[in-house]
Amino acid sequence: MPVREGCRRIGAALLLAVLLVLSAGCTGAEQSGGGTGPGPDDAGYRTVVDSRCVEVQVPAKVERVVTVSDGLVESTMLVLGEEEKIVGVGSSCLQRVFNYTYPTVGGESYEYRDGMNPVTYLSPGIRDLTRVGESGAAINYETLAGLDPDVVILRVGSCTLRSMDDEGVQKAIRTIEALGIPVVVLKAHPCFDEPDLSTISDEIRIIGSVFGKEEKAGGLADYLESTTRMVVERTKDIPDAGRPTVLIFGASPTSRKAGGAGNVKGTNTVESYFIEEIVHAKNAYRNTGSPTISAEQLLALDPDIIVLGTANGYHPPVELYSAPYYQNVDELSAIKNRRVSSFPWEPCNCAKRLEYPIDVMVIAK
Repeated sequence: MPVREGCRRIGAALLLAVLLVLSAGCTGAEQSGGGTGPGPDDAGYRTVVDSRCVEVQVPAKVERVVTVSDGLVESTMLVLGEEEKIVGVGSSCLQRVFNYTYPTVGGESYEYRDGMNPVTYLSPGIRDLTRVGESGAAINYETLAGLDPDVVILRVGSCTLRSMDDEGVQKAIRTIEALGIPVVVLKAHPCFDEPDLSTISDEIRIIGSVFGKEEKAGGLADYLESTTRMVVERTKDIPDAGRPTVLIFGASPTSRKAGGAGNVKGTNTVESYFIEEIVHAKNAYRNTGSPTISAEQLLALDPDIIVLGTANGYHPPVELYSAPYYQNVDELSAIKNRRVSSFPWEPCNCAKRLEYPIDVMVIAK
């Protein structure tokens, strides 16, 4: 079969359109997160209140930034016109190009090539930056200190730094602070019991406060949220009986090696929030978490619609329709009715980034 690149190109094109349009806080509960204190003081510093509700003193003119994020920080800096200040990154996902080949029943293969993080597609220079860490691995503090950053911006809840409860994450924050480097910590939506769009918007606004661009960052957050309101307005009056069941399914080879069919997104995930609160459909999986399920469990769920996530690669509908390892679930209604769609490939999408309106549109469509 021919190489299929459409979803990647569409995803990058839509994000580029968002960026082009845009280029022309902790005062309440901690969950809402983020904000700023006064402007630059006489000593030339700015107070930034991060997602921990910690006041961080950063230089009024930040010139060198190390990011530990899977794309949210970097793409926001791109919108703000600050991307040239990134001197180091903490995620290999930002610098890799991904290729995948899937077998089909007829002996042919489906090939997907040149997949990459959308911000890397838009800002190729990211691939040449010094990397201070790997996804799921410890940060190289010597390398980080050698870059002499004015500030380090960490996003917890991403694939690189999974949880605020992780001692390794806490150690990373303490160690960087001990080096005398300001650390601004963002808490992504997986850090919250009931995630929604406000958590992503808070992160964007905190990043804006680092560079004294609160207004532009606020405009970005508001614009992204406004793109989903159209979906809300169009779907809010669908009667309960008319709402289809939707399953976000990760056709992960890791899950299959463990004996499962793939993984799913439960009711306490932002994907479930997209399905139920924005699109006004029903999440087919009614438990919490993001577990691996068996083929038997998948058949028992029998969702009306399946949307394939980006678990360990890009997964096109043809994989679920034709791959030999999914022939045992070909009685699913979504397969028989050809109601399987895919999110565009967004590497290391443990926490949503600026592309999240695209995911909402895919589910809604």
